[in-house]
Amino acid sequence: MLKLNRVQAGYGKVTILNDVSIEVGEGQVVTIIGANGAGKTTTLRAISGQIPITAGEIVFDGKVISGLPAHEVVSRGITMVPEARQLFPFMSVLDNLMLGAFKPSARDTAGERLEEVLQLFPRVKERLRLQAGVLSGGEQQMVAIARGLMANPKLLMFDEPSLGLSPLLVKQVFEIMDKIVSIGKTVLIVEQNVFHTLKIAERGYVIENGRIVMEDTGDALLNNPHVKTAYLGI
Repeated sequence: MLKLNRVQAGYGKVTILNDVSIEVGEGQVVTIIGANGAGKTTTLRAISGQIPITAGEIVFDGKVISGLPAHEVVSRGITMVPEARQLFPFMSVLDNLMLGAFKPSARDTAGERLEEVLQLFPRVKERLRLQAGVLSGGEQQMVAIARGLMANPKLLMFDEPSLGLSPLLVKQVFEIMDKIVSIGKTVLIVEQNVFHTLKIAERGYVIENGRIVMEDTGDALLNNPHVKTAYLGI
C-alpha cells in the first residue's frame, strides 16, 4: 500500500532522512522505532506532505504522492494522529471530531462514521459537549485518535501516541490501538515505547541518524540484541 523508495528529506538546508526505504502492506501494522532526533517524525511529515522530499519517491496505492500538498495526501486516504494531540482546546469534542471529516468523501458519511467512532470510544461519547481543553491527557489522546478515524483513512499514522501519558494511560492507548487493528485498519506507528509497539506490530524498522539500520518482524526485533540494549535497556 505504501512504499518509500530511498527518500531524502529535511528542513531547509539540513538533511534529516537519508536513503530511507520502508514498506507498509494493506492491513498491516508497521512501526518505526528510534531515539529522539533519529528521523521518525520527519518520516511521517514527508509521507503526509508537510515537508518536501529532495530525493527518492513515495508511492501510495500504486501512485506517486511525492510533492503533493498535505490536504491532497489526506484526500488520497492518509491521516496522521499528531504528536501531543493538537486538538482545538476551546472547541467542543464533537466539533473537533467533525473536523476530522472535513474532506468531501468523509463529509458525506460523517454521521455514520461518528456512530462507529463513538462505539469504539464510549468515554469520548460521554464528553462530546465539553471543551476539548478540559479533558485529561488520556481522554484528549482518545479524541485525537477518534478524529483521525473520522476521515475514514486507508492508512492511519500515529506520531508518539503514548507521549506524556502515565503508564496506566499508555496501556489504555495501546488497547485502543488493538481495537483499531481489529477493524482492519492499516497502521504506521512512530513510537519511543518500543516494547508495547513491537508487541502489536507485524513489522518494524529501526532508524538511527536518519537511516534505516534494521528491519524485521516485531517479534524478531523484540528479541534482537541491539534493540534490547539500545531501546529496551536490557
